Amino acid sequence: MPLQNRVTPTGDIVASENRGTFTGNRGIIHDPATRTLLNKRWSSPAWLTCVCEFRGRRREVMSRQSWTELFFLDEATAFAAGHRPCFYCRRDDANRFRAAWETGNGVSDVSAKAMDAVLHAERLDAGKKRLHPLPMSLDQLPDGTMVQANEQSYLVAGGKTLRWSFAGYDRADVTTPGMLLTPPSTVRAFQSGYRSVLHPSAAAALG
Repeated sequence: MPLQNRVTPTGDIVASENRGTFTGNRGIIHDPATRTLLNKRWSSPAWLTCVCEFRGRRREVMSRQSWTELFFLDEATAFAAGHRPCFYCRRDDANRFRAAWETGNGVSDVSAKAMDAVLHAERLDAGKKRLHPLPMSLDQLPDGTMVQANEQSYLVAGGKTLRWSFAGYDRADVTTPGMLLTPPSTVRAFQSGYRSVLHPSAAAALG
């Protein structure tokens, strides 16, 4: 049976047999004895997105009292759920994201802790995923943004919408306005030049 450690764009953590292309964490939220999640879904406001391979290190997933390994289809999924690049294993990406985040949000010399505080307020509403009004029309949203419509999650890429699943993306039009899943401050970072890493199925779906 797969472990309950796959993250959806809405931030839910579920079990899935499909593998992700990024890992990450929200602190310690599992019991290593049973390798199951605790009732809480985060223990730190620093929600990180990490690479699956780093300096040859290997971890047995959810097996010790350390950070809980979570997995994402791609970076766009992680961003939608409210995560950001890790400054340890993805320092270059994290610095690029911070620079774009500063430009997009009109701040300077922002710390990781300060970004986390903004993201934490944007991603949660009374402990549940916070949805935001669209800041612009769907076809104007920057690539990598994700929206929720008709109980489905969609990626915006190339002015088109792609339906999300644990297996990847397929082309599908959104027929209702929908709501913004990706935190607004992250969307502004996308507008300022940060390019989210997308699952290969996104390019295939766009043809």
